[in-house]
Amino acid sequence: MRTVPDDLVTRPRTAVRPAWRPTAAVAGVVVVLLLAVSGRYGYNVDELYFRLLGERGWAWGYTDQPPLVPAVVHAASALLGDEVWAIRAPAALCGGAVVLLGALITAELGGTRRAQVLSALMLGSSFLVLSVGHIMVTTTLDLVAWSAALLFVLRALLRGQGKWWLAVGAVLGVALYAKYIVALLPVTLLIGLAVAGPRRAFRDRYLYAGAALALVIGSPNLVYQITHDFPQLQMADALAATDGPMNRIVFLPGLVLLVGPVLTVLWPAGLVKLWRDPAWRPVRALGLAFPLAVGLTLYGGGRPDYVGGFFVLLLAAGAVAADRWSAGRTVRRVLLTAGLALSAVAQVLMALPVLPPASPLSTLNNISLESVGWPRLADQVSRVYDGLSRRDRDRAAVLAGNLGESGALDRYGADLPRVYSGHNELHSWGPPPEHADVVVAVGVPRSRLEADFRSCVTAGRVDNGLDIENAEQGTEITVCRGRARPWDELWPAYHYLSG
Repeated sequence: MRTVPDDLVTRPRTAVRPAWRPTAAVAGVVVVLLLAVSGRYGYNVDELYFRLLGERGWAWGYTDQPPLVPAVVHAASALLGDEVWAIRAPAALCGGAVVLLGALITAELGGTRRAQVLSALMLGSSFLVLSVGHIMVTTTLDLVAWSAALLFVLRALLRGQGKWWLAVGAVLGVALYAKYIVALLPVTLLIGLAVAGPRRAFRDRYLYAGAALALVIGSPNLVYQITHDFPQLQMADALAATDGPMNRIVFLPGLVLLVGPVLTVLWPAGLVKLWRDPAWRPVRALGLAFPLAVGLTLYGGGRPDYVGGFFVLLLAAGAVAADRWSAGRTVRRVLLTAGLALSAVAQVLMALPVLPPASPLSTLNNISLESVGWPRLADQVSRVYDGLSRRDRDRAAVLAGNLGESGALDRYGADLPRVYSGHNELHSWGPPPEHADVVVAVGVPRSRLEADFRSCVTAGRVDNGLDIENAEQGTEITVCRGRARPWDELWPAYHYLSG
């Protein structure tokens, strides 16, 4: 077979009319499902933290992340009310947006109406989309950005229309305000273009204009990092040291978990087709970008969801492959339909709080496990604080060991004084006032407290009331008196970084 030179590759006639109505219907069902369960259980640990950050108003950055998600959480709470379902409404809309963008990617790859619907169904029933559409986390906005950027990359390369690089740059620039990991996409894509082509893309002035646009839009992030001694690099080092080894062990199983075993059969087919199909030759670079991203993430000790955005493309390509595989073959269509149905049920149970919290199967849903018990935790700490003598209450401060506890006490501990914590960004908010020589602490290591106070007693242990073993169950609530030194001297030792 004659090889067509890279410079002579033109846009193949693969893009088809988007199937707006059926794919929008699938996206709508996903949004309705997510909204229907949005108020079950309670806040996720990260949502409590984002709510706490957002209360302080807009900031250009934080120790552990960019500013956009806390701002969205705060805006949702202000518009819809300070309730868990309110801050999850934008997440549900993001989940629906990913489904639609995935269908558009399928259309761009030449997928038929059936393939587009299949793509929407696969994405809409995946753990990846359901989980980030259920709770408002940094990956929620990040996944939308990856999906949009990948769609525009396909249009730039398949259509030969360089103006789409400007759209890619704009999306990436805005995405930097949600999660810095989005930089993995342009880095691996550029390497893929250099190795697999089409190298003519490097002669397109729009490519450089798009890169410049991304840098201009995202420049406040860089300024913040420079002026604050690159806190994101410090955070990355801390995560690599504490979570990196385990992340590497569970990385490959985690990739399976993101979409489920059934879809794990389909996305590799999409990857192979992306690399081998002559009609998709202009986008072979993306077929190389995915394994590059996996390798870089493994090297850095990152989580599987760091490369989750690629699955939107791979499942879209897999839908095209599956549609062609099953076309005109009844048995294959039945097998495909049955497999997707079983996968959808399993993924819903894994990602969404559809079962009672105490159900044995609920232990498989770590997202939901982190969403129970927060009001009881705040109530127990409040009762310990209220049990102090009036003199002790006048000179008491409340310490929380982590960001989830801090957020829960802020949300539910209405009668408590201000809560202090050394975790991530919260440490920069300063130590307790100097007059506070009594502390009520939850989740703070006993060894740390005993080093800083003359006496410490256990006042109780957190009980979520559901006999569910999550991270907070059994956490010690401690009362300490007699601070040994000024808070300015003690406070640096309370600072730590973790995810």
